[in-house]
Amino acid sequence: MIKFLNKYKAFIIGPSIVLPLFYFLDYIGFIILPEDKTYEIVIYTLIWGLIIALPIYYYQYLKTKKKTVIRVISLIILFVMTLVIDSMMNFPDNPITFILLMVFWLGIAYLLVPGFMKKYWKLIAVFYIPLLAYFIYLRLFSGDLEAYLIIKEDFPFIVFFLPIPILFLVWIFEQWKWIQNLKAEKSKTELSLLRTQINPHFFFNTLNNLYALTVKNSDQAPEVILKLSDMMRYTIYEGEKDLVKLQDEIDYLKNYIELHKIRYRKSVDIKFDHDIDNSITVAPLLYIILLENAFKHGVETLAENAFIHIDLFEKDNFIYFVIENNFDPNEVKASNGIGLKNLKRRLSLLYENKHELRIESAGNNHKTILKISKHA
Repeated sequence: MIKFLNKYKAFIIGPSIVLPLFYFLDYIGFIILPEDKTYEIVIYTLIWGLIIALPIYYYQYLKTKKKTVIRVISLIILFVMTLVIDSMMNFPDNPITFILLMVFWLGIAYLLVPGFMKKYWKLIAVFYIPLLAYFIYLRLFSGDLEAYLIIKEDFPFIVFFLPIPILFLVWIFEQWKWIQNLKAEKSKTELSLLRTQINPHFFFNTLNNLYALTVKNSDQAPEVILKLSDMMRYTIYEGEKDLVKLQDEIDYLKNYIELHKIRYRKSVDIKFDHDIDNSITVAPLLYIILLENAFKHGVETLAENAFIHIDLFEKDNFIYFVIENNFDPNEVKASNGIGLKNLKRRLSLLYENKHELRIESAGNNHKTILKISKHA
């Protein structure tokens, strides 16, 4: 708590300076504080306290920004001149004071958010010019002072500063939009990174197997080269797309299965049923991780009677991918599950609340069910 207060002490110092100063200026008659409107004093104290606190807080930064400091000093001088002119003219609610105040507040806004002010200067003009014109009309052309004060009772001139909160809301919207864009860019970057993590060990293992086949002059070598080429092309080019046809994913999985059949010398019962509209589009490279796990943690742990059964189907506007395999509990090694974490993260980014991943184990059987929406 002490560390926090020490870091932000400038925002305590600011109001602490302003409030006594207000009452001193009121005491000598330089300004008049409203006696029955405490909330106005609080608001003014917070605003001016913030204005004083910011230069203190950013002192080290401001030392490197001389132009900014000059602008701040110019605005302070402008405000002081406004107060002096207002007190010397002895003219209640005089237009010169309001114009100078308007310039001052717009100058503060420009100093804080120059890009925003440049972008929305037309919107600012649409708000301020009619209000200023209406005020000048009321004050100078609607009748005598008494008539103006009567109108002011029904139309409190605090409304003159109405554009400030409105423009502040526009600025908040701009920040929200910027944050959303930033999140989208972060998600795209993260997805790109996750895609690069997909099955590199598989390609290395397959290349090693290919090397062994070429040494033996095996007739399977050309087939392996072709299938591996297709898979690498799909991973590199199709994997970068947002959506691909389900048929392309099915072909990719089939190539993976065929390459593993060539790799293993033992008999493995592999079934892949896909009763589904193959033109449906899905995010690429979602199912390969589950298939990899079935081989790595299932087939590779068993000397015989290994199986992998896959069922891909649609039901109630969802696509189901169900994969079941057996394994040897005594041979299963502890794993950090990077592939599965990768998949879960991609699903949360791509399908958010429109997916379900369920993992079930019973005895020496392992079953994973992935359900994703067709209309994500």
